[in-house]
Amino acid sequence: MSVSTHVLDATTGRPAVGVSVVLRGPRGLELADRQTDVDGRVKDLAGTLAAGIYRLHFDTGAYFGQQTFYPEVSVAFTITEPDGHYHVPLLLSPYAYSTYRGS
Repeated sequence: MSVSTHVLDATTGRPAVGVSVVLRGPRGLELADRQTDVDGRVKDLAGTLAAGIYRLHFDTGAYFGQQTFYPEVSVAFTITEPDGHYHVPLLLSPYAYSTYRGS
């Protein structure tokens, strides 16, 4: 099982480099704290995780500075297959964001 993410900056059309991403477990405990790489990716946030609701917290305020309406983005998702791969991309701009289950 693995959890990964990819953050794209819609204002530049490029990967969002250096965004802090925290993975939290079902009880709110921090399981991983990483930063996006030069491709805007965090390839492996966690190893084996039990079924449950998890959250990815993105520090968008630090990335955009004072020029954002959303200083943080939190995406909750459910792990139903502990041996599956969960990819949670984030498309980001200072005044909007979207996410989906990737592959």
